[in-house]
Amino acid sequence: MKFESFVAKRYLLSQSKGVFSLITTIIGILGVCVGVAALITTLAVMSGFQNDIKNKVIGAQAHIMIMGMMPDGRYQEVQKTIENIKGIKATAPSIYGQAILNYQSQNQGVVLRGLDPVQEAKTSNLLASLTEGSFTTSEDKSPLVLGQELAYNMGIMVGDEVVLVSPATIAGALPKMKKFTVTGLLKTGYYEFDNTIAYTNLKSASDFLGLKGAITTLSVKLDNLDRAQTLAFEIDEATQKNYSVKTFMELNSNLYAALKLEKVMMFIILSLIILVASLNITSNLILFGTEKLRDIGIMRAMGASPAQIRKIFMLEGLFIASAGILSGLVLACILCWVIATFDIVQLPADIYYLTKVPVKMEFFDILSVILGSYVLCFISALYPAYKASRVNAVDAIRYG
Repeated sequence: MKFESFVAKRYLLSQSKGVFSLITTIIGILGVCVGVAALITTLAVMSGFQNDIKNKVIGAQAHIMIMGMMPDGRYQEVQKTIENIKGIKATAPSIYGQAILNYQSQNQGVVLRGLDPVQEAKTSNLLASLTEGSFTTSEDKSPLVLGQELAYNMGIMVGDEVVLVSPATIAGALPKMKKFTVTGLLKTGYYEFDNTIAYTNLKSASDFLGLKGAITTLSVKLDNLDRAQTLAFEIDEATQKNYSVKTFMELNSNLYAALKLEKVMMFIILSLIILVASLNITSNLILFGTEKLRDIGIMRAMGASPAQIRKIFMLEGLFIASAGILSGLVLACILCWVIATFDIVQLPADIYYLTKVPVKMEFFDILSVILGSYVLCFISALYPAYKASRVNAVDAIRYG
């Protein structure tokens, strides 16, 4: 063991250490421990919510969406071109338009989405979100599937007939109205989808919007979600940039930006706990330098350089930080396990669509907390180490 490490460890574990110095050391370790545990646990919970929202959005939405008017016959060619790209798992045609949903004198603006249930099942989990009914009807009627939130807010049940009104596209033109039969209800778990989108088949949507068999969107499912941006560029090139190609991240950019900002701000705010704990380390090392003033003078007289004295104090601070960070990491793991296993916090299912707090510990978050804690603790030890290295050997031995 090197001289500096030996002395730092010896002083830290010294039995003759003053009671007050011992208490400040314990407080320093506990402060770092609590700060690290609080920060890791909070980031794990926020990552859990982010992951839950991401899964719900992706479950009801394609990984990549190709938007643009594609006539009947043309979109099938585009589908084949895209499906030949390596990494593309499946595609499905869709129609998006706006409409007004009318039921018993109630009106609600909705996004009307036309889809092919068979092809849609290959690109999303939307059909698995059905809680009642189906996407088809045995009668010669236009089917309509609504989100549970939208249906409950308007008092609509499966089997009810509703009217969709299309917004007038030409000044003075009368809006088109069409009767639909509600054949099913679904619950994606994402409020924005469940309260704003109405689903029907491609033919009914095309007739209602006057598209004559054309579609407005191609949904794409990927083998690897991490390659979304790269494959979006390849799709854009393969379609000769005739359409707008958007990844799920771009389609929900405001949501993901808000979630990311919240996580960053929470990291910064909770880092203040570790900063306060690092100040305890500073006071502990200053007190340590005062108590060991004579020892420092003797070491200087025996040939120890100022750099070696500084290193002893820096190592002392890092030993305290390491003990606090390690214990904080263990405590965070225990807290995350408890939160994920037991119903400590009951969430209202009608708001969050889950009853337990989701927890996901990510390696990058843990690494960031550990490195950030070491940096703060390292900075806190600089001044005490510098002050100790400036001690005059003769004065320290005489007056220490």
